Amino acid sequence: MYGTPHIVSDVMTRNVATVGRWASFKDMMGMMRDWQVSALPVLEGKGRVIGVVSEADLLPTEELRDSPEKGYALLRPADVVKAGALTAGELMSSPAITVQANATLAEAARIMAHEKVKRLPVVDEAGLLQGVISRADLLKVFLRKDEDIAEEVRREIVAYLFPLPASSIHVDVHDGVATLTGRVRDTSLVPVAARLVRAVEGVVNVEFDLAHGKGPREAQGHSMK
Repeated sequence: MYGTPHIVSDVMTRNVATVGRWASFKDMMGMMRDWQVSALPVLEGKGRVIGVVSEADLLPTEELRDSPEKGYALLRPADVVKAGALTAGELMSSPAITVQANATLAEAARIMAHEKVKRLPVVDEAGLLQGVISRADLLKVFLRKDEDIAEEVRREIVAYLFPLPASSIHVDVHDGVATLTGRVRDTSLVPVAARLVRAVEGVVNVEFDLAHGKGPREAQGHSMK
């Protein structure tokens, strides 16, 4: 009925830095530095994601190296184990928290919030890596051009709920705020329109100035009788 929500594959990063199970601590540190990322998917076989190594997984070893006499006392029991790990397979968090490419951005955001992670490997149905989506990627939809948003609202919502000649509505979007003005035959549909417009990616708020009445074509038709 209205525009299809953006999905993960629309905004994910496809060129991804990854490591294998046997990647060394030094290799992982270097890759994170060179790619400027905070986590690396760990792959096996033809690209199946078996875990993720993050900066948080590497920190216990760094803490122990900087202060060996105090390190073990400062670390949590789970981190003590990782402090002595040398490979991605030993350090990774597994199973990996992932999302599928056809999931909506809202679904990806909920997973990130619930699992308290900053990025998610994107996989297909077989668990093979397709890309990575980050919090920054989720915000890309709010960078849509105002006119693109307005056109979607006109085409997918206004044209469906308030077709001419019964209604006459002007849609304007400025800095993500959608404003609908004009006259509608059925004002009971205004709350429905509000919910649908707010669901359009890139809309940050909705304002309405819609009055009950006839559209210009319909009014002209009656005046001719």
